[in-house]
Amino acid sequence: QVQLVESGGGLVQPGGSLRLSCAASGSIFSIYTMGWYRQAPGKQRELVAIITSGSRTNYADSVKGRFTISRDNAKNTVYLQMNSLKPEDTAVYYCYADVKPRTGKRDDYWGQGTQVTVSS
Repeated sequence: QVQLVESGGGLVQPGGSLRLSCAASGSIFSIYTMGWYRQAPGKQRELVAIITSGSRTNYADSVKGRFTISRDNAKNTVYLQMNSLKPEDTAVYYCYADVKPRTGKRDDYWGQGTQVTVSS
């Protein structure tokens, strides 16, 4: 069993910063791509940023230059540093990981989501 646990969401004023963390735990053999998605009320879930096991990154155009994704492979953790936050960044942010457990098939895993609200 693999679990992803997010932390770091909250309320921040426009222009502020937040750092999200997501730790994977359980019976893990290997973690491949990790990333962050978000879903705003009434909208579909969308990609924010992903990072491969080799630390190659990809970002949504809307967050380029403001958000930075990173990972600590020793801790099975992915981070999202969010700067210059805008009200339109308000959403539930979900952690994602492509994981091969010690037993069973390689599969996609998701965290429970953490709320980010950008408002004055």
